[in-house]
Amino acid sequence: MTSFAGKVVLITGAANGIGRELARQLAAEGARIAAVDLQAAALEKLAIELDGKSVAWAVADVTDRAALLQAVRGLEEKLGSTDLLIASAGIGRETSALNFNGEDVANIIRVNLIGVVHSIDAVLPGMLRRRSGHLMALSSLASYRGFPKMAGYCASKAGVNGLLDALRVELVPAGIAVTTICPGWIRTNMTAQIAARLPRLLEVDDAARRIIVALRRRRPFVAFPARDTWPVRILRWLPAGISDWIVRRRYRRFLK
Repeated sequence: MTSFAGKVVLITGAANGIGRELARQLAAEGARIAAVDLQAAALEKLAIELDGKSVAWAVADVTDRAALLQAVRGLEEKLGSTDLLIASAGIGRETSALNFNGEDVANIIRVNLIGVVHSIDAVLPGMLRRRSGHLMALSSLASYRGFPKMAGYCASKAGVNGLLDALRVELVPAGIAVTTICPGWIRTNMTAQIAARLPRLLEVDDAARRIIVALRRRRPFVAFPARDTWPVRILRWLPAGISDWIVRRRYRRFLK
């Protein structure tokens, strides 16, 4: 299994939530953390928290390809070439069919999907030259099918799955692992407003530990927790009419 000691780990969305917790846990294992986010103060706070560890940070918007590539180049000059990319920058907001706004959907897709594309673009050429590396993107169980008031988020995460599936087929023979992570609901700032309507939430430290196990084993695709994974898999396999009927009943609290 993979050891993270001395490895350069580039994490987008590192200032908060799952990205921050992954930075903390991987730094504790000896990884060299290259942290990227839009929030300079939170990145500085993370660096202070990781005092004594190898860490560098840069402010960049994952939707701005040129700015992100420049930020990654600067971080690699400080820490070395990226061994592992963790593309965890993401946003989520309500996008209802009854109040549909194309720009809201597009904004979510720009961050959650195009941001992953730009992040991979920043590190993949170097990995191909070295014939080694590991790409990971944070998807979601919401990628399995569309859910009420989550059109933009579901579409963006389904896109992430398709992107990484395609890359994995070509890159694994080149010595580059590709991992898609599909967690259920995690207790973060992004879920704070709807937490009361969610029956079960994963704690962020638990989710990060599960992700690190998957990365250590270089797993191609991991979805968790099992209690939430199987229902959404079944919904995807069922005929659309039956699946839609179940979703309408199951998610009535979101439709109010």
